[in-house]
Amino acid sequence: MDYDLVIIGAGVGGHGAAIHAVGCGLKTAIIEAGDMGGTCVNRGCIPSKALLAASGRVRELHNTHHLKNLGIQLGQVSFDREQIANHADNIVTKLRGDLTNSLKRLGVDVIQGWGKVSGANKVTIETTNGEKTITAKDIILAPGSVPFVPPGITIDHQTVFTSDDAVKLESLPPWIAIIGSGYIGLEFSDIYTALGCEVTMIEALDQLMPTFDPDIAKLAQRVLINPRDIETKVGKLALKVTPGSPVIIELADTKTKEVEEVLEVDACLVATGRIPVSKNLGLESVNVEPIRGGFIPTNDHLEVLSGGEPVPHLWAIGDVTGKMMLAHTASAQGVAVVETICGRPRAVDYRSIPAAAFTHPEISYVGLTEPAAKELGQTEGFEIATVKTYFKGNSKAIAEGETEGMAKMIYRKDTGELLGVHIFGLHASDLIQEAANAMYHRQSVHDLVFSVHTHPTLSEVLDEAYKRAVFSVGGH
Repeated sequence: MDYDLVIIGAGVGGHGAAIHAVGCGLKTAIIEAGDMGGTCVNRGCIPSKALLAASGRVRELHNTHHLKNLGIQLGQVSFDREQIANHADNIVTKLRGDLTNSLKRLGVDVIQGWGKVSGANKVTIETTNGEKTITAKDIILAPGSVPFVPPGITIDHQTVFTSDDAVKLESLPPWIAIIGSGYIGLEFSDIYTALGCEVTMIEALDQLMPTFDPDIAKLAQRVLINPRDIETKVGKLALKVTPGSPVIIELADTKTKEVEEVLEVDACLVATGRIPVSKNLGLESVNVEPIRGGFIPTNDHLEVLSGGEPVPHLWAIGDVTGKMMLAHTASAQGVAVVETICGRPRAVDYRSIPAAAFTHPEISYVGLTEPAAKELGQTEGFEIATVKTYFKGNSKAIAEGETEGMAKMIYRKDTGELLGVHIFGLHASDLIQEAANAMYHRQSVHDLVFSVHTHPTLSEVLDEAYKRAVFSVGGH
């Protein structure tokens, strides 16, 4: 064999797997057809966070009422769109270079080209110089995902575009429609409104932010949507979107599919989720059929399945598995697969993986929403309880003058085991990690109540929640 391990795809998942494999003594190669770092580094997490950091500062400096309360007075606030875009682009270039250099420094062979499985233990790579085939004891597929564009929507990458184009911030349209109210739609509504754009948010389901816990979605709408220059269209399907000046959007009732309204806007961001890259991976050479929506079927140890049975030495990680389409999930999966290859079988605990939307303020969660926890309780025969605590009672939040926010905790009434934690408020993305670690260790509120939190910090929002769960009337 040429290698112990060959990884197809150098996104966060493939990169994490390669580094861990080298640490475990495996001779490793990684194949990438596009930019090193995949979606997260080039078109996702990293550039969007850079844009959110800059636009968030602009929003903060425009909030004269808040600054005045802190005793600060500012004159004119202005910004340069091009400089903000360059800030994001420079960070992407730096991180992409760091990632490539770290692999080469560790002795990972980095091969540029399109990799696909071409039989047991074989990978064929299409490069600019033609095809070549290499062999490996184990193969990991980490091809990632791309934005999903529903039928009827035409993309021109200028007036109608996906997040891939939006992160470049090439323009600030006076009026932009955003289709979808998930993470991507919410974060870009935050960016665009902070920089002076008017937004119309279109959601096909009958409520905004359908993937969030209902209580958090309700509060987030009150803080992130209602006071801002955002109009919402809920239960509406963007049946047809035609690029141009203006962009024409035909809105239909989601249930009847009948056109009810036609919008004319300056631009349209399509934020309707992502679909896996599973075509042209050579899956047919090992008799593997993608399942619902093009995902690669895997078992708990992420072995690729053919007719329900594992294909020897073939693994898949990241978005293409359809488990949780998050960069850090892909990374955890990559490490788990390498551990399993090395004879230390490890499965990923998806319930303890946190997620966050980097709006201002932020939203984060780990585990189950209240409806999902109730459903699990009915299936497994236990009752749930919930408690809520609010940032307005937290000393640090009061000192910062940032008191909008809530933490909601869902747990089992019988054992006190944490089932889900949802936070909306200042630094929610950092606060959620404590809850995620507690859930990974299956801890109970009865233990957590005695953990000591630094005073005064935002972490006391969780401290108070544990205390309410145990020492108050036990939630509701």
